[in-house]
Amino acid sequence: MNPQLEKIWMKVQKPGRYTGGELNSVVKDKSGVDVRFAFCFPDIYEVGMSHLGMKILYSLLNKMEGVWCERVFAPWTDMEAMMREAGIPLYGLESGDPVSDFDIIGFTLQYELSYSNVLNMLELSGIPLLARDRRGLSQLVVAGGPCACNPEPLADFVDIFFIGEGEEVDCELVELYRRHKSRNSSKEEFLREAAQIPGVYVPSLYQVEYGEDGLISGVHPLEGAPAKVTKRLMLDMDRSYFPESFVVPYIEIVHNRAVAEVFRGCIRGCRFCQAGFLYRPVREKSPQVVDRQCRALCESTGYDEISLSSLSTSDYSQLNPLLDQLLTWTKEEKTGVSLPSLRVDNFSTELMDKISSVRRSGLTFAPEAGTQRLRDVINKNVTEEELLKTAATAFAGGWNSIKLYFMIGLPTETMEDVAGIAQLGQKVVDAFYANPGRKKGKGVSVTLSASAFVPKAFTPFQWEPQDSIEMLRAKQKHLVASVTTKKIDCNYHDADTSFMEAVFARGDRRLGPVLLKAHQLGCKFDGWNDYFSLKRWLAAFDACGVSPEFYANRRRDFGEILPWDHIDYGVTKDFFRQECQRAYQAAVTPNCREKCSACGAACFHGGICYENR
Repeated sequence: MNPQLEKIWMKVQKPGRYTGGELNSVVKDKSGVDVRFAFCFPDIYEVGMSHLGMKILYSLLNKMEGVWCERVFAPWTDMEAMMREAGIPLYGLESGDPVSDFDIIGFTLQYELSYSNVLNMLELSGIPLLARDRRGLSQLVVAGGPCACNPEPLADFVDIFFIGEGEEVDCELVELYRRHKSRNSSKEEFLREAAQIPGVYVPSLYQVEYGEDGLISGVHPLEGAPAKVTKRLMLDMDRSYFPESFVVPYIEIVHNRAVAEVFRGCIRGCRFCQAGFLYRPVREKSPQVVDRQCRALCESTGYDEISLSSLSTSDYSQLNPLLDQLLTWTKEEKTGVSLPSLRVDNFSTELMDKISSVRRSGLTFAPEAGTQRLRDVINKNVTEEELLKTAATAFAGGWNSIKLYFMIGLPTETMEDVAGIAQLGQKVVDAFYANPGRKKGKGVSVTLSASAFVPKAFTPFQWEPQDSIEMLRAKQKHLVASVTTKKIDCNYHDADTSFMEAVFARGDRRLGPVLLKAHQLGCKFDGWNDYFSLKRWLAAFDACGVSPEFYANRRRDFGEILPWDHIDYGVTKDFFRQECQRAYQAAVTPNCREKCSACGAACFHGGICYENR
């Protein structure tokens, strides 16, 4: 480590973010390492250390002989200022070596508003921001994660994108890199061969053309690159790599617990939900495997809480057998088991008793919309009756705190739908006081949390416009005014940041210069309200002659070439179009266990949809 760092650590908030040396972190002898991989999370340590994907890939890459993967996080502004003043570049936590010394610099893209941090971290590392300015084979910048489904806004800066799940494709690319490094290949030679690996997208090998109307007129692969890049996924989750230990932080992080993945994908098909379609088809782990992984993690880390992770944990077909198996040892060891993603329509007394047997906390559900009509539009497949029945079950079981997630600005939404959110919250409050067994003097807390709808790639609503900032603010104000009791706490997301999220979620390569200009104007930590500045972003758009409304607030025609049309996640564009049209009719579509809707994901020959066919 640079000796100057110790002096800086004494002056910053939370030096534990920057010191490394945690339990289970991996340190290797550099003399035996062929490839060094910097795994960069473009947010602070507490956020990045909570992310399961980073834990999996960090451990997986470090299991490879001759490969050393280190963690890199965005330094908070106090640390960054001192590093710049002292001339200290961004460094890997395990070795303290500058990121510029690494062969491969990988970013995980979880959130569009982290893109400015990607550029800031590259600059702090002393690495050229633009891919065309990085000439050699070293300092190769790669990226993956859910936001890589529309990689185009970052195409100027990233050499390679991983499309889909990374467990296999990351290792394949590292092995290819090792071979080319030993042969002293050029960067161009390596990229041409890398583009032939399924799930690898090399943006420099695709030429995008635009018409006079500003729309994309064509995307042309170059030098033998495939016309479409198809996602990678792990079909057998029981055999998919999962670490037996996590790095245990010195400081409190956002999710400071053991996390076990129970399945990937989602059967539901909510029309706004990108993750539900990106990870199709559903693939489950067996209860025995999940139980074994939970026990190993608790033994290696000392954690006394396990979170069962998925997009909708109560949809796991073996949930009750799994909980029975976990409770054979967690109850005795006083280890809590939490289910962070429950559905209203399958929360039962049996399930409630099991998750509350060791530790009780608030319950969270996501009705998403305040009226049945709008829930049908978005294909939520949840009724008011089911929500109130679930609330009554929870209150009878001793809970008195419930959080409900909603969206504002959904397609076809009216002010009546917005007011319906508050009315639904009131009915949940009433259900608490209608419980004949409630303890006297005990109150209820209902939280309504409303995020703004953001149209995303690879969803039925990818063609829909986002409400203007002014309209979103008017709806938020109407929601607050519709709440009539102090038993309900109401909060909502900032409309300005939701607008920028929509711009980049559906953006194309013309946003590259805007992102570079915004970086030069000082944009960073845009996901944090204290640092996000719409004024700076609008100045960047103005300087580049680009309209952000073109991306966020414009309804697209079904025949338009979309920026991500050359990326294939298995679900067809025709299916998305049909689902969008069904939304206009408020027609619901059955979930994957009830009936196959021919979305296209059966092409992977595995998972729930294929079994049902």
